[in-house]
Amino acid sequence: MATEAELKAAGEKYIPKDYDPALYKLRHSLAHVLAQAVVEKFPQAKPTIGPPNEYGFYYDFDLDVNPTEGELEWIANRMKQIIKGKHAFKVREISADEGRALFKDNPYKLELIDGLTKGQDEYGNASAAAPVLTVYQQDTFVDLCRGPHVEATNDLDPKGFKIQQVTGSYWRGDSKNKSLKRFHATAWASGDDLKAHLARLEEAAKRDHRKVGRELELFANEPVFGSGFPMLLPKGATIRRLLETFITDYERRAGYLHVFTPDIAKKELYKISGHWDHYKDSMFPPMDMGEGGNDDEELCLRPMCCPHHIQVYKSKARSYRDLPIRIAELGNMYRFERSGVVGGLSRVRCMTLNDAHLFVRPDQVKHEIAGVLQLMKRAYADLGITEYRFRLSKNADPDGPPSDKYVDNPAMWESSTKMLREVLQESGMPFFEAWNEAAFYGPKIDVQVKDVMGREETLSTIQADQHLPAKFELEYKDSDDTPKRPVMIHRGVISTMERMMSYLIELYAGAFPVWLSPVQVAIVPIADRHFEFAQKLGNELLDKDYRVDVDLGDKRMQAKIRDAQLQKIPYILVIGDKEMEANAVAVRLRDGTDLGAKPAAEFVAMLEAVVKSRTLKLLP
Repeated sequence: MATEAELKAAGEKYIPKDYDPALYKLRHSLAHVLAQAVVEKFPQAKPTIGPPNEYGFYYDFDLDVNPTEGELEWIANRMKQIIKGKHAFKVREISADEGRALFKDNPYKLELIDGLTKGQDEYGNASAAAPVLTVYQQDTFVDLCRGPHVEATNDLDPKGFKIQQVTGSYWRGDSKNKSLKRFHATAWASGDDLKAHLARLEEAAKRDHRKVGRELELFANEPVFGSGFPMLLPKGATIRRLLETFITDYERRAGYLHVFTPDIAKKELYKISGHWDHYKDSMFPPMDMGEGGNDDEELCLRPMCCPHHIQVYKSKARSYRDLPIRIAELGNMYRFERSGVVGGLSRVRCMTLNDAHLFVRPDQVKHEIAGVLQLMKRAYADLGITEYRFRLSKNADPDGPPSDKYVDNPAMWESSTKMLREVLQESGMPFFEAWNEAAFYGPKIDVQVKDVMGREETLSTIQADQHLPAKFELEYKDSDDTPKRPVMIHRGVISTMERMMSYLIELYAGAFPVWLSPVQVAIVPIADRHFEFAQKLGNELLDKDYRVDVDLGDKRMQAKIRDAQLQKIPYILVIGDKEMEANAVAVRLRDGTDLGAKPAAEFVAMLEAVVKSRTLKLLP
């Protein structure tokens, strides 16, 4: 049998590649400390599994009571006592029979042992090989565990964790299994780190696009539409229209040709493209049109626009002189997301992608991808997106388990990945590489942006594809009059309108740059006698294509100003006798800054300069 040192060293390999090892070990160790405290408080509780996650850990228990706030406080205090007890985390190897005897009263641990001995992981998935069975113990608590852990409980900061909530879960995530209680906790190396994280959580809650979207009347989710189908209200629709015009203008100047293609097609199209084989679990069920009962009469809502843009390319013969051809569309797509994961604008079932497909000669690939990167950087600069990095997303890790997720063409994968890597290298932009993140048909450059919590998500993608051109037998006539196969570049510069809106709402907490604000100017007349002047100024601004709200309601002036500030309107113009006599406006900013009286023409010139420059500031 292996020594304790060897067993502890073996546990290190289970730390995920992108996870800080010290944080992983302390969170894993705190999960065991929590389990000890829970079992001491509720002796009938049966521990199941308790892994680290993004900001802490959770532990699931078979427990038939709902812990009260007082009981959770008791558990937290008991955890602090255990930590201060300086208990070593000891590990030893056990046989399957020894494990069954040790956990004879816990059916979940027995199921884990049976699975592990059959070459499964703790979630029941096939694993590379049957692992060595080990148990870890601190103080009186013993758990089936592969590690790793800190050396002793006093390596943990008793002020560095917080039990956040207890929710329901199911054993191994299957609703057919018994309902469990999941204890969620956040955990950090120190109390100061915990405080900083809780502050980020508080700020994220203030910026949550669902909350801000409701307060600013941007969008709503109506149950009668179904989960994942949000409704944009007038102000939200204005932001979307501005984003659409913004990106299509950029594309038009970059040589893109815009098209409209159907949101629906025969299943046959997606069988040819491979989406039906590789992506059908994320597609809505086909619609049988009742005209023969075969696949030819089944229609599908499209999950992607690429097969449709391929039909645009195939609509006529192409010459090498025609290439590159840049086809773009604000394309509606449909994804069958599970109802439990959709919400707000960030996870929806119907989305509109800023989509484009470039059909290029092999010698044009790098130049065109570099052009897409430049377009993306310009768009991000205008939108105020500054925190992002590039990921080269590749197919299955050759050292990992086999995968049928990707098309089987090693030479194609190597060639396409090389293209993208060289573009990134020549651009001078730092990037990192990741396995198992590619599209099923080819590698891609993913632009990873950070949210207010520092989490990364993919906002933009650029994909090199040699697979679909072959599947659809795309051709162009080369200079020697022989048919050649183009390379297809898939790209989405500002993602879907829905995801970009959700990201920008949270980035700005609803206080959009002036050019993107659904209402740019609020005009507040002090008394009824100022209404006519206010309305005249509002109409003049509308004629100049600015978005204006003239408040002719019966509220007092301060209440009207407060309403405009709560709606995050950039400029609030107050009009009284003095302003009306001088053809001026008293200018206030949404942050409360009072700029004093300005001639109306001077304010309009300032507004024009701010909007035209797309500055993120309220003053030019």
